[in-house]
Amino acid sequence: MATVVLVGRPNVGKSALFNRLTQTSRAIVQDEPGVTRDRLYETTDWNGVEFSLVDTGGLFEAHADEILSYVRRQTETAIREADVLCLVVDASEPMTATDVMVAGILRRARKPVLVAANKIEGSRRVDLKEVMRLGLGEPIAVSALHGEGTGDLLDAMVVALGQEPVEREDGQDEPAAPIRLAIVGRPNVGKSSLLNVLLGEERALVTPIAGTTRDVVDAPLERGGRHYLLLDTAGLRRPNKIDEELEERTVGRTLEAIRRADVVLLVLDESAPLTHQDLRIGGQIRRHHRAAVVLPNKADLMRGGHRPFLDQLGEELDFLNFARVLPISALTGWRTDEIWTLVEEAYDHFAQRITTRSLNNFIRETVALTPPPTRGNRQLKILYATQVGTCPPHVVLFVNDPELAHFSWMRHLENRMRRQWEFTGTPIRFTLRTRTTRERPEQPFDRAT
Repeated sequence: MATVVLVGRPNVGKSALFNRLTQTSRAIVQDEPGVTRDRLYETTDWNGVEFSLVDTGGLFEAHADEILSYVRRQTETAIREADVLCLVVDASEPMTATDVMVAGILRRARKPVLVAANKIEGSRRVDLKEVMRLGLGEPIAVSALHGEGTGDLLDAMVVALGQEPVEREDGQDEPAAPIRLAIVGRPNVGKSSLLNVLLGEERALVTPIAGTTRDVVDAPLERGGRHYLLLDTAGLRRPNKIDEELEERTVGRTLEAIRRADVVLLVLDESAPLTHQDLRIGGQIRRHHRAAVVLPNKADLMRGGHRPFLDQLGEELDFLNFARVLPISALTGWRTDEIWTLVEEAYDHFAQRITTRSLNNFIRETVALTPPPTRGNRQLKILYATQVGTCPPHVVLFVNDPELAHFSWMRHLENRMRRQWEFTGTPIRFTLRTRTTRERPEQPFDRAT
């Protein structure tokens, strides 16, 4: 897919423009330089032309600071991969030496370059002659804040890409959506290291500093004929540790990544005991019914074996007992190649559908072998069952009275379903309904809240 990359010095409005052009709120917008650190990708389209828009961190002179040097390297990588470059400048201020430096870098890239003169709001009149002195052609006046001029900018991007509008023929299938794979965990457990290992490149910044990752970093990947979108997230802290607006918004994006993921990789630090924060993050995975793989990282540091940690997992993380557990080392790459097999397994089961006939035959067999317990002189009767959804599998049971469903018997039913249809890696949702919905409202039966 063709790529357009937004480039410029810090704090000129690249992330705000990225959000405006993609009609998302993916990039964190904050009135301070250095908020964006990693490359952010989002697919957008204009007049039938689909392309990938990339937001980058600010370009500046070479710097000794590790994080700033990393941001510059990420931006330089995006420039090399781009089909079209878009220099974003703050037209409400005089051009700076850094603007001139960035313009020189883009000129030497020998690729089509557009200039977006940002922060021209409403009736504000700005002389664009100074912007033209950058030597990259006539600038396009835009306002990322209000959306003014963005249509003209998108028109120019499509022309620069040299693509014609695409009209999809009737009956032509839409391209399959990528499998969204979120990497989550508390700070400093090795999430960004794992992302880099899975991609085979330095795509996320790795430092000992907690809180280095801020945005949800999207990285597309094709493997074995399947398309993935890997989401590296900021580490989730306890709520009372969130004392800054920026970090609060970062955590919100991480929770949103869990909600929109198909499969979640929960990364833990095997060299330390489980924490309440680990359990809280696992609870978010269960609460949003996501498929999961649990990855105890830093397993290379364990000298006494994995059993004590795995025993603790089994006791305290039992609400994710459907997920496979794979000790790994993102630092050395030990067993990381096995992750893909578990991800494919989890997603296939997450999207699995059972025929109504097979499901009802199975329910009758389960009831015959182990009848539901009675309450007083009444017993749960399952009149009919059907799967109403996938991702995750969602089964509706029509019964005589949902309140007669005992937790232990429902768990027995779920465990038998897992053995029958190999639902490894995914939660199963059950909803119990009375014979007619007028008699009693729908009551979802989920093992964990």
